Amino acid sequence: MTSERKRRYAAPALDKAFMIIELLATAPGGLLASEMAAALGQSLGGLFRIIVVMEAAGYLQKSPITDRYTVTYKFLDIAYRATPARELVLATQPEMQRLALATGQSCHLVVPSGGEGLVIAREENPGVRGFAVRVGSSIDLTRSCSGGVILAFSAPQAADRMLDRAEALAASPIGRQALVERMETIRRDGFHVRQSPITRGVTDISAPIIGFGDTFLAALTIPYLELIDGSQLVSIDEARVLLIAAARRISATLGDLNDHLHG
Repeated sequence: MTSERKRRYAAPALDKAFMIIELLATAPGGLLASEMAAALGQSLGGLFRIIVVMEAAGYLQKSPITDRYTVTYKFLDIAYRATPARELVLATQPEMQRLALATGQSCHLVVPSGGEGLVIAREENPGVRGFAVRVGSSIDLTRSCSGGVILAFSAPQAADRMLDRAEALAASPIGRQALVERMETIRRDGFHVRQSPITRGVTDISAPIIGFGDTFLAALTIPYLELIDGSQLVSIDEARVLLIAAARRISATLGDLNDHLHG
């Protein structure tokens, strides 16, 4: 009987919590508890208990000056961590398009997927000659530039799990200790540059996309193709600077409050 009663009263309380969130979304300056109760047609006593619980859980914050409540970044943090790849692509595409135009090179976005990386988006270079990685391609985490960034900027436990899976997939030893040392260098530098282990004439440049709460989201990578006649639009160093700037802007848009990138 007790469990049935809890289930019966859980839905109305949850409904009121969602109503509070939606109401505060329309009031950037925040609202008093009494204003929320009046706007929602609820009793102040009943609504205030829910507000207090939401504040204690970190979803609402109360101004010490005005007593107005606003929604915290915790909602944004959860939303981005639970958001599917499609939403990440929508957030990064405008910057990827600008990056391809500015550098004359293609770029792509790689997310961790088990013991591999997965290309979920790409932007082709605007010229008639270039190199691009296909969407849906699997990326070797232990050998690729994107993989180095993914391992370096992921949470340590997540990186360890990825390395365990990569080891299980590999036909030969992955050289784990050397990988760990490389990850430390990448974290210190804030980006990674290396010759492509697969394609001659291509130098990969990669930087992390970081979301709210220092959460690693993806690696943004340029497979820089150097043409024999020197007609590329920018140098490798210039492309690196532009890539890092794009990664910074994307990360800021996605809620990163710290600058993890150098160069």
